[in-house]
Amino acid sequence: MNKQKLAILGSTGSIGTQTLEMIRKHPDKFEVIALSGNSNWKLLVEQINEFKPEFAVIGDPAFYKEVKASVSGTEILVGPKNLPEMASHPNVDTVLNALVGFAGFESTLAGIHAGKKVALANKESLVVGGELIRKALKNSNSALIPVDSEHSAMLQCLVGESRGGIEKIIITASGGPFRELTKKQLEEVTVKQALDHPNWSMGAKITIDSATMMNKGLEIIEAHWLFDIPVQQIEPVIHPESIIHSIVTFTDGSSKAQLGLPDMKVPIMYALSYPKRYPLDIPRMDWSKAQELTFEPVDFNKFPCIRLALESIEQGGYSPAVLNAANEVAVERFLNKEIDYIHIPKIVEKSLANIHLSDSLNPDTLKQIDKETRRYAQSIIK
Repeated sequence: MNKQKLAILGSTGSIGTQTLEMIRKHPDKFEVIALSGNSNWKLLVEQINEFKPEFAVIGDPAFYKEVKASVSGTEILVGPKNLPEMASHPNVDTVLNALVGFAGFESTLAGIHAGKKVALANKESLVVGGELIRKALKNSNSALIPVDSEHSAMLQCLVGESRGGIEKIIITASGGPFRELTKKQLEEVTVKQALDHPNWSMGAKITIDSATMMNKGLEIIEAHWLFDIPVQQIEPVIHPESIIHSIVTFTDGSSKAQLGLPDMKVPIMYALSYPKRYPLDIPRMDWSKAQELTFEPVDFNKFPCIRLALESIEQGGYSPAVLNAANEVAVERFLNKEIDYIHIPKIVEKSLANIHLSDSLNPDTLKQIDKETRRYAQSIIK
């Protein structure tokens, strides 16, 4: 059997390191061709020396010399401009895009244009440029497989089903650490509290997005583009146990759900092995014990970010890109303790109201609107 040749973008982050963990256990199935990291150069060096990729990218030029001096036999490229080239390299079969933020969009597009299988953990690619990505997929023999637990669950429920048979997709949310707080209590939230997620261990940005529930809004936009389904047919619900990851209801009234203990290794491995399944040594549900699965509606009043995300996709055009850029800046400012937690949705809302572009949608104008939004979001609520 030929090994699947992988480029792992963001190999030093949470998704990247878990991917490499699974590759260690399946050396007969995978070969690492390329790795990339941004500033965690010591971990990137360890990965390069272990997996011996053909080439690697260090995003931050300040660490190029250290990386270059610490490895041999691997070509070292410097700067994020090399990531799309990595995603489209002729020796690569599958691109696992675990980059954070808008930076991942160009690499997703490059991988699709080059006909690669793209395992997508970078939700911003579809949020910002979903329309362009859908067009690219129609003109390519590429496959786009989601790595998010919710979208992987949707895909697993839809295998063997026709898209015309879908009545509704239910996307579950843990509700994050603030599900039971009042609006008044949310005004006092600290960075430490926001980073303490009850169910998942993730990077800082996505953990804050989970606390504000912006992640669910982004995931609804993502599902809209992934499965070509109107946002009106995608319904978010709070499911605190994080056992059911998504449910699909069909036109005959029946539903399928995908269940499992919270573990990102499942969607990562499914994206790499799709359409097959490879063995995975992780904890299983114990169905011999009593289980409690609870659901409750989303409080859009308490979590305005999810409402703003839905409004942005209904407005279309550049609005989702504005939403994404403003949110990235607002989250970073909150983590740096420049603004309060409750200011995150306010910055996003003001950006959506004030940033507009009439030019036609393309990668260059997306970059333009992204920069403009970031400047604006940085300047408000001092």
